[in-house]
Amino acid sequence: MTDQERALELARAGEWDKAHSLVQANSDSLSCLIHAYLHREEGDLANANYWYRRAGETMPDNTLEEEWERLHQRTRH
Repeated sequence: MTDQERALELARAGEWDKAHSLVQANSDSLSCLIHAYLHREEGDLANANYWYRRAGETMPDNTLEEEWERLHQRTRH
């Protein structure tokens, strides 16, 4: 299991700090997207926007559940 997959599983289990620790050290686009998702989940939209921009994307207009699914699918490619 990659750090990104593990971070998403931890986030789903409510282990925000552990998930955040796994992705914050990485600078690849998927880690940045997961980092953004975590800040969205936390309610820190300014920080989430920053991490989406670092990944080369804008914050999507979807639910947190939809975003988790989208990111989960990206870990499988």
